[in-house]
Amino acid sequence: MDLSLSDEQKQLQEQAERFVRDKYAFDARRKIAATDRGWLPENWAQFAELGWLGMSFSEDDGGYGGGPIETMIVMEQFGKGLVLEPFLPTVVLGGGMIARSGSKAQKEALLAPMIEGKKQFALAWLERQSRYNLADVSLKATKEGAGWSLSGHKGVVYNAASADHIIVLARTAGSAREPKGLTLFIVDGKAKGLTRRDYPTQDSLRASELTFDKVSVGADAVLGKVDEGFGIVEDGVDRAIVALCAEATGCMDAINAATLEYIKTRKQFGVAIGKFQVLQHRMVDCFTNAQEARSMTLMASLKIDDKDSVVRAKAASGAKVQIGKSGRFCGQSAVQMHGGMGVTDELSVSHYFKRLTMIDLMFGNQQHHLTRYSNLAMAA
Repeated sequence: MDLSLSDEQKQLQEQAERFVRDKYAFDARRKIAATDRGWLPENWAQFAELGWLGMSFSEDDGGYGGGPIETMIVMEQFGKGLVLEPFLPTVVLGGGMIARSGSKAQKEALLAPMIEGKKQFALAWLERQSRYNLADVSLKATKEGAGWSLSGHKGVVYNAASADHIIVLARTAGSAREPKGLTLFIVDGKAKGLTRRDYPTQDSLRASELTFDKVSVGADAVLGKVDEGFGIVEDGVDRAIVALCAEATGCMDAINAATLEYIKTRKQFGVAIGKFQVLQHRMVDCFTNAQEARSMTLMASLKIDDKDSVVRAKAASGAKVQIGKSGRFCGQSAVQMHGGMGVTDELSVSHYFKRLTMIDLMFGNQQHHLTRYSNLAMAA
C-alpha cells in the first residue's frame, strides 16, 4: 500500500505549516489565548479562504471532496502550533454530523455558511454523571405541539460561547444509559431558556456549562431520526477522536523538538546534558513513542470511513489508547529533562504537556478506550 501523500495533500501540509509558522509563534499564541474570545476571527476567515473549512466535505455539500487524511494533515500542524481556533467542534464534529445525517434543508442552511466561515457549531453531550458514557443522558426532550421542549444540563461544551448553533444530545425515550431513545437537536446558540457559564480550560480553549430551561425547538431541528441519535453521535465522536490523535502527534513532535534543543544547549559541569547517555536514550524513547502514535493515527484515519461500524470504533479506540500512552510519556519526559522550569507558564513545554493531557481525557481516557477496544474485539 502506498502511504505517501499526493501532490495536493503535500500542498495542504505546506499551507498549514506556513500558517502555524507565521501566525502561531509561542508568544503570539499566548496573546490570542488571553483574549476574551480565545481565538481570532481573522484566522478563522483565513481558514475559509484557504478552503480548510470545506476540504473534508463532498462537492455535493459545497466542499472540496477531501476526507479524513486531509483532516489528519491539518490537525497535525495545528498540534505543532497549539492552534486555538474551534476547528474540531465546528468542522469535524458539528459539520461532519450534519453532512452525514442532516436533511437537505439542514445542509443547505448550515453547511454552506460554515464552509464560508460564517457559522460555527458546538456539540453538547456530556453531563455531570456521564463520565465517558455517550449514552448516559438525562437532559429531557418532550413533545410540545409539532416541536420539542428541552430541559436539563450539559457540561464542558467546547466553543459554546462562539457557536451559532449547538447540537444537543437529549433523551426522548428509554431509561438512563440506554442507547435507544436518544435524539440530536440543532439549537440556536441564543435560544430563549438557554443559559451559559463560560470558562477557559486548562489548555487555553473555551468551554461552557449549559442549562436548558424549556428551550423550544421545531420539528425541523431534529438531526437524523427521533430516538436514533446515538449512532450518529458515536460515529461523530470516533471521527473527532481520530482528528484529536492527529493533533496529538503534532504536539509530540513539537515538545520533542523543544526538549532536544534544550538538552543540546543546557550545560552542567561544563558539558551539555545532551551528552549524557541516559538522556540520549530517553530522547530515542520519546521519538519512538511519537512514531508509534503517528502510525496508529494513520491507521485510524484510513479505517474511519469503513462501512463496518465495529472496524471504525476499534480503529478510533486503538489510536486513542496509543495517543494517551505516548502523549503522557513524551510530556512527562520533557518536563523531567527541563527540570522545574518545564512546568512554568513562560515555557512552551508546559502548554504542550497540558494539551496532551487534555487530549487524553477528551472523549475517554486511555483506560476507557482500552476497555472499549477489548469489548469490541471479543464481540466481533
